[in-house]
Amino acid sequence: MTEFPLLVLVLGPVLLAQALLARYEVMAYTAGWRTLTTELPQGMPYARGADPDRPPDAYLVYLDGIGKCRFRDTRDGGQLVRALIAGAPELRVLGQVQPYSPLADPLVNRPVWEWLRHRIGLLLFLHNVMQIFVAADRRYRPLYNRAVGAQIANQLRLAGYRTDSGIPVVLLSYSGGAQVATGAVEELHTQLHTQLRAPLLLITIGGFHNGANDLTHAHHLHQLTSAGDWIERVSTWIFPQRWRPFRRSGWNRAGLAGKITVHRLDPATHMGRRSYISPEAQLPDGRSYLDCTADTVIALIRAHRGGRPDRSTRDYLKDRGRAGDPTGWS
Repeated sequence: MTEFPLLVLVLGPVLLAQALLARYEVMAYTAGWRTLTTELPQGMPYARGADPDRPPDAYLVYLDGIGKCRFRDTRDGGQLVRALIAGAPELRVLGQVQPYSPLADPLVNRPVWEWLRHRIGLLLFLHNVMQIFVAADRRYRPLYNRAVGAQIANQLRLAGYRTDSGIPVVLLSYSGGAQVATGAVEELHTQLHTQLRAPLLLITIGGFHNGANDLTHAHHLHQLTSAGDWIERVSTWIFPQRWRPFRRSGWNRAGLAGKITVHRLDPATHMGRRSYISPEAQLPDGRSYLDCTADTVIALIRAHRGGRPDRSTRDYLKDRGRAGDPTGWS
């Protein structure tokens, strides 16, 4: 019985410190003490995929889960990004956005955090978890949304996006990245879409978010989920804005407006060997879970590219049992 009090004594101060540090970044950005980081490591492009000299069919911004702590891809997220580029060469893909740093300053670029990463790596995950709850906190949410939305807009411009092009922007998010993606909609609309109202499409994979952000200016949101994903379900339990009785929340208003379509990726799990992006677990048709998720994302983007799915895309989604349920959002 002595282990529990000891655990509280050790983790309590750590979590308190993490909570304070998580708030510091958004306050530093808001007060103007620090500006957004825009430079990438030497040799790292601002986007991959479609030739920068030719207009792509869409710009895809990938917002990774809580393991994201550097500009370069995480191990798991990198597999998904590579699969998307290989399967949809018409897209320009950005994977460097820092969802858990309003200042766009990766943790591994900071000496103290780099030292901790090699000794107590769990603290980096705790930092990013805390950032999700800061982004969900009604006191800080507008500030956080503005900061990360500006970060995404800056990276899109540096990747060659032109505000007068009308090219769609896709925000693809995994886990806690969904909190950031839904929060960035208003800022991106202000900075990039006001003139020609280019479509802004959201796709969440196991999305963990509070449902409070306004999705009025999102063209549509596709919710990729699974009965085996208990982590996503937790967010539907702990955040009241995800509950159906709260009809005025941003999430429920979007659902009632028909802007949310649910796609089942059963029996995938949130993480581990059977996760949505596992290259090892296989479906009965022989494809890996990673391939299935990437194929579904690509099919959805192509379906929205022209405003209406082509026959091959409709057949694929129908055959996979994922044609979508516009009334089953959660």
